Amino acid sequence: MTLNFSAKIIINAKEKTGAIHDSVSIDNAFYPENPVKTEIKLDDNLTILVTSENLSHLRANLNSTLRLVQASYDSIESVKI
Repeated sequence: MTLNFSAKIIINAKEKTGAIHDSVSIDNAFYPENPVKTEIKLDDNLTILVTSENLSHLRANLNSTLRLVQASYDSIESVKI
């Protein structure tokens, strides 16, 4: 029997949400061999769906993705005009 683990993260950074999506989703596109299935969607919020058969892989992917979100947000904040 194979177990699947999943997580869903919803982020609303107001007017910065679209820019954060663009920044984070590009990283996901350049790693197709990732053992963790990661979907990043944008509507009113940024939704990150992560699924894996391995819990430690899921955790590592979530940590990396959330760090990228935080770095994107911080970068946008640092150049406030």
